[in-house]
Amino acid sequence: MRSASLPKERPAARLAVPEIWWRDLSVWLGKQGYLLRPRYRPGWKPSWTGMGNFGVDYEDARILGRAPIMDATRISDGELVVLKKIDKSVHPYEEELTRYLGSVPLALEPQNHCIPLLEVLHPPNEPDVIILVLPLLLPFYEPRFRTFGEAIDFMQQAFEGIKFLHDHLIAHRDCMFMNIMMDPKPLYPNMFHPVDPHKSRDWKGGAKHYSRMTHPTKYILIDFGISRRYRPEDMPPLEAPIWSADRTVPENIKEERCNPFPTDIYLIANVIRLYFLNLYDGFDFISPLITDMMQDDAEKRPTIDVVTARFDQIVGNLSKWKLRARLKKRIEWSVAGLFRSGAHIIRTTSYMLRGLDPIPTRRT
Repeated sequence: MRSASLPKERPAARLAVPEIWWRDLSVWLGKQGYLLRPRYRPGWKPSWTGMGNFGVDYEDARILGRAPIMDATRISDGELVVLKKIDKSVHPYEEELTRYLGSVPLALEPQNHCIPLLEVLHPPNEPDVIILVLPLLLPFYEPRFRTFGEAIDFMQQAFEGIKFLHDHLIAHRDCMFMNIMMDPKPLYPNMFHPVDPHKSRDWKGGAKHYSRMTHPTKYILIDFGISRRYRPEDMPPLEAPIWSADRTVPENIKEERCNPFPTDIYLIANVIRLYFLNLYDGFDFISPLITDMMQDDAEKRPTIDVVTARFDQIVGNLSKWKLRARLKKRIEWSVAGLFRSGAHIIRTTSYMLRGLDPIPTRRT
């Protein structure tokens, strides 16, 4: 029995089973050119031992958020990267698809919003396991969107990314909330800590960042584990649905054979509905399009070509004042709203004087 006089050990003081796999591989990874954080190196001991605060604010107290994912530093240039463990018996197509989408000339097309593949590692004594080396990205909603123009920029890039895939006969099949990320480098010149985007890379302060308006960024589709590429003669495909992380897809619930391309239309629309339409006022202008994209009958949903054409028309009818307007949450404390409105006027005036377009990437 543990003595009542001793503090209870914090869970972070011990490595979980998925973390042990990375710890045991850390020396080999170092030889491949990738350095793991101190927590995952041999002989690690909690840095807060004897400090009395159980690692509340210690870098090495942060555990893995997703077991197959690990952050690392590329030794050659100090670049932060992500290592993704893939079991090829479970996801046999992910490496092939990621390689294909990152190959020349596809990688050079500006409409390509797929995550680039930096390298593939083959851990010793595990023939069915590979590690994809990928750039460190940030969830698309960090930092928060401030204007309608910034939101439109996200939607436009998201639709463009899906269209790129569909034009190349690839169905993502899981383009939900967590699988749309952002390239953080334009916004975070000194980057951030991989386990907490609000902390600086050295864990000694906050991570400073620019705004989307002054430093336009690119939104990235990730995770091609259940994606599929088809041949022209296979179109339109008809196969059993694969459950994505978004459990609301109607055809998946019905468990009927279906065309996966309309499923992508539903999934990307639901991302926009959940994050923008449900949280903020003022998106009535795009609500009819989102409703059509989320129809229960998959055959009635518009194709991505129709979606992009309608979206372009919608955006073309929006005034610059609307695009520059502040995103106001449906539930907002009045005092906070007044403060944000004042700050917004100051920022917007500065952007207008500098001649910045209200849609960040439209000028690049």
